[in-house]
Amino acid sequence: MNVMIEREASDETEFRLSIEELLDFAGDETQRADHFRIGDLAREFGVTLRTLRFYEDRGLLSPERRGTTRLYTRRDRMRLRLVLIAKLLGFSLTEAKQIIDLYHQPNGQVTQLQVAMQRLREQQEVLREQQRDIETSLDAMNVAMNFVESRIANRDGASKDGLGSPTDARDIVKK
Repeated sequence: MNVMIEREASDETEFRLSIEELLDFAGDETQRADHFRIGDLAREFGVTLRTLRFYEDRGLLSPERRGTTRLYTRRDRMRLRLVLIAKLLGFSLTEAKQIIDLYHQPNGQVTQLQVAMQRLREQQEVLREQQRDIETSLDAMNVAMNFVESRIANRDGASKDGLGSPTDARDIVKK
């Protein structure tokens, strides 16, 4: 599923590919080409030109230069795909680069897959821990919101008829 995200600050439109699309990326016609222009990759992968330049600055992509034109190779295209997968899975760009660069080491393909699997398991645990933290924060947020709402209701009642009593936070937790 492609989700369209309109960007107000520029004329560039960005969409994001799902993990399924990135893992099973076909792009039949573009795969036959040896070189891709920056705009072609931006449209194909739903990223901005600025994003591609940033990835180049970080050493993730290495386009050839012909004058002022950036020409990306199939290798760059694959690296971009892997960067977007890593980013979607919560990895930093540094972590993505470390995993991607393993491919060019001795026995690189196997090593890359083994390291990727290990890092995926680690990242999954990190995300589960973050999920638990978020759930705890959301529970606390609900208690705080109930408390504040009751204080507002008590203030409104007190200002209307002079009555209303302070509410104890422990009473809110029971609700």
